[in-house]
Amino acid sequence: MNWAEVSLSIARDLVAPAESTLEQYGALAVTLQDSADVPVLEPAPGTAPLWPVVEVRGLFAAGVHRGKVSAALLALPGVGRPDALTWRDVADQDWSRAWMDRFQPMRFGQTLWIVPSGMQAPGDERAVILRLDPGLAFGTGTHPTTALCLQWLDGHGFEGETVADYGCGSGVLGIAAALKGARRVVCVDNDPQALEATAQNATRNGVAERIVCQPPDAYDEAGVDVVLANILAGPLIELAPVLLTSLRPGGHLVLSGILEEQAEEVAQAYGNRCGELDVMTQDGWVRLHGTAKKP
Repeated sequence: MNWAEVSLSIARDLVAPAESTLEQYGALAVTLQDSADVPVLEPAPGTAPLWPVVEVRGLFAAGVHRGKVSAALLALPGVGRPDALTWRDVADQDWSRAWMDRFQPMRFGQTLWIVPSGMQAPGDERAVILRLDPGLAFGTGTHPTTALCLQWLDGHGFEGETVADYGCGSGVLGIAAALKGARRVVCVDNDPQALEATAQNATRNGVAERIVCQPPDAYDEAGVDVVLANILAGPLIELAPVLLTSLRPGGHLVLSGILEEQAEEVAQAYGNRCGELDVMTQDGWVRLHGTAKKP
């Protein structure tokens, strides 16, 4: 069976009416994609951010009346131009497999790998294999902020340690810590879907008994050996008292989701407890690392 797909790039405040219009005319699926390579990371509580320009795609049965759908979309404020719309014929396929085929096994540091399902893991006996597929929650390892954190994780020994993964998304960081020997990992996120994804991924990787998933208002940890937080600069600054209070003296703090120009302000928020933080950059993004001062 074949399908018809329409796509248009619009400002984010037009996304809701565009979705409603597509659904009104019988769209079988509506997807949103970044139209300008602007990353959206873990949002602040109570927010659901979109990219400034969003590519909206609607999938229809092949016999859809394209003219009627096009006319309805062009009538939306701010669309208006016929060349704003693109139609294409789409052959039937295994959609989940087609999506995952865009991803390949990825190595971070020397031994840590993320491997999608159905793909062969590396033969290196030292390899730590994290099985993870693209999903609805944030975090597949492809963004520089996640990669920076995974590179640090690769070089740290977690045997017997306790870890907090604050803003866990898919749970990729916390699960990696568990695979490397952490005895308890608390994964925190304000999105219930992220917590569900984390729990599923933990089960899939055989570490569910060491993973605790909880919302931010339930987080009340103390004496944590490693605190990981890959979110955004603003929330990181606001969360400094919470994260620092939970970190034991001598414990490690790893922060990311920070643009280079934001690094100094974030570092200042943690400097009183962790001193000068080490800075690592990749593609304009920053990872900060420090250890909590001992009394």
